[in-house]
Amino acid sequence: MKGFKLFALSLFSTAFLSFTPIKKEYIVIDAGHGGNDLGAVYSDHSEKQIVLDIAEQIHEINETQEKYEVILTRDSDEFKSLTDRTNRINDLSPVMVISLHVNRTPEKETTKQGHEIFVQSSEESKKIAGQITNKLGKCNITERNLHILRETKAPAVLVELGYINNTKDREYLTSKKGQKEIAQKFVEFFNEY
Repeated sequence: MKGFKLFALSLFSTAFLSFTPIKKEYIVIDAGHGGNDLGAVYSDHSEKQIVLDIAEQIHEINETQEKYEVILTRDSDEFKSLTDRTNRINDLSPVMVISLHVNRTPEKETTKQGHEIFVQSSEESKKIAGQITNKLGKCNITERNLHILRETKAPAVLVELGYINNTKDREYLTSKKGQKEIAQKFVEFFNEY
């Protein structure tokens, strides 16, 4: 009888532990701006909405992945201060932070095109930026003293996804197809990281 109890306890423990979820590591996607902070605008397009749409796509596509859990700093059109965002990020202790933005030049239309990435002065931040450019296409990677980079303890990058006042970039960034392609490239990068 004693042997049966030990066997049953062992079997129960094995079954219980095999169904215990494994804690995933976090990647934070910070969709810039929000609420009354529109970010860059062109006609009826705003940076805050473009980056939120792409962040939501990243979150949705990543749901089927097992490696990392994607956490969004905002999942609706609301304003959250930079301090609130970095405090939440630091509480989560993520593997990395990617802050999404859209660029703009002063003129109405520009021929400038493509993305650029701003990094912390850490090697890990620069490594992340390099791997992102392998997915999105080569671009300038520059150190910048920006709040989200300076105050975030985890490796962080700020990605300018394109120019809202460049016709080609704007059409791609505002299309469902373009947003899904960008999101897919980020998720592919997460899986390879």
